Amino acid sequence: MTAPKILVIGSSNTDMVIQTDRLPTPGETVLGGEFLMNPGGKGANQAVAAARLGGKVSFVSRVGTDIFGQEAIEGFQQSGIDTQFVFQDSTAPSGIALILVNQEGENSIAVAPGANGLLRPADIDSIPLNQLVIDFLLMQLEVPIDTVEHAARRAHAMGIKTVLNPAPAQKLSDHLIQQLFMITPNETEAYLLTGVEVHDEPSAHEAANMLQDKGVEIVIITMGAYGAFVKSRDFTGLVPPPEVRPIDTTAAGDTFNGALVVALGMGKTLEEAVRFANCAAALSTTKMGAQASIPAFAEVEGLFYG
Repeated sequence: MTAPKILVIGSSNTDMVIQTDRLPTPGETVLGGEFLMNPGGKGANQAVAAARLGGKVSFVSRVGTDIFGQEAIEGFQQSGIDTQFVFQDSTAPSGIALILVNQEGENSIAVAPGANGLLRPADIDSIPLNQLVIDFLLMQLEVPIDTVEHAARRAHAMGIKTVLNPAPAQKLSDHLIQQLFMITPNETEAYLLTGVEVHDEPSAHEAANMLQDKGVEIVIITMGAYGAFVKSRDFTGLVPPPEVRPIDTTAAGDTFNGALVVALGMGKTLEEAVRFANCAAALSTTKMGAQASIPAFAEVEGLFYG
């Protein structure tokens, strides 16, 4: 089977994680936590997930010239990711995320984007897209929105299928949505984009219809423990996840998106690809960390067929 070729454009962060019994309220200090430092960032997480699960991945990002940036690049290379378009910036530090995780696996995250905020449309123009064979372009929203819009326009003009995970949640222009092959919001992001409060299958269907009316071909709304609602020409419905005992949900959404594009690139149907992505995301919640929690292909296949 030929490995699908995935281009990921997005953020790279170093995650500093404290696991506590519960999340503190404003002004409160919670003692007794355990500290971990892991590579993260939505773009980097999705790139690593796609590579670990069988994709041939090129990553476009900006990091600092500090130790965090160098370690990130080395980590990408160890994952088999093409890093020729990971730019090092001497004017800003690498991105940092501070993450608190409670015993139920729920988290609270604050991000200092650093060099991620300097990824510009000119960086996208420096990439010879016409020379790369790309099955999917995968993006998120932890880099400047004008860069995301510019990349989507270029990809759409070349017939490249663009998948946007619209996280962190923000408003999007109708023009950007029209350039997309697929959009993968969670309930909060779907609400911001449509005004529909997504809490069950009918409300997810309503929100998905509104997004399709704006021009995107496929809508997948991730709904945590309920699974993922899918709306396309060929399949519409809720795809439930496998049952696991979560301890940290930090990179579950990123793992889902990386797994999704790889599964589609491998020829799975949309419903099969979403089930595969659900399995990958569920397995990622059973381990601590972001990239450290992303499962291998054999693990996901075992749960998928189990």
